[in-house]
Amino acid sequence: MKTTASFLSILLLASSCQKNDSIEKDQIKKADWLIGNWQVKTNTGILSENWEKVNDSTFKAESLFIKDKDTIHKESIFLQQKEDTLVYSTTIKGQNNDKPIHFQLKEDTENELIFENLKNDYPQKISYKKGLNNSLITYISGLQLKKETSEKYILVKTK
Repeated sequence: MKTTASFLSILLLASSCQKNDSIEKDQIKKADWLIGNWQVKTNTGILSENWEKVNDSTFKAESLFIKDKDTIHKESIFLQQKEDTLVYSTTIKGQNNDKPIHFQLKEDTENELIFENLKNDYPQKISYKKGLNNSLITYISGLQLKKETSEKYILVKTK
């Protein structure tokens, strides 16, 4: 009887670990709502982010800011499941020697993902929030030249 009880305890423990593993492995699914083409037209140009799923643990995006026909800003973004968290990596052409800057998932809810890298010069925080009417609200914030700064963009899904 003692052996059966021990065996059942081990089975329960193993089962609970498997459930936790599957939850941790599915962190990337929290960002499924990012997939698609997003855009906002401003007085100074058009900002777009185009997100796609690469595989079960990686999404990628290209962010462009275009004024007239000139690309003013080009950024490559990867969102990757690394163990039990999400890592947001961004490479901006002409910055940081064209090497990626990594942000760790700091907070998440059903409709928002907040990434942070306090060692980055600017921004230190990047967030994506699912808005109403097929919109995506992005915030970038942090200290810039020793002054608290933030930018907000509301993009609309085009595809």
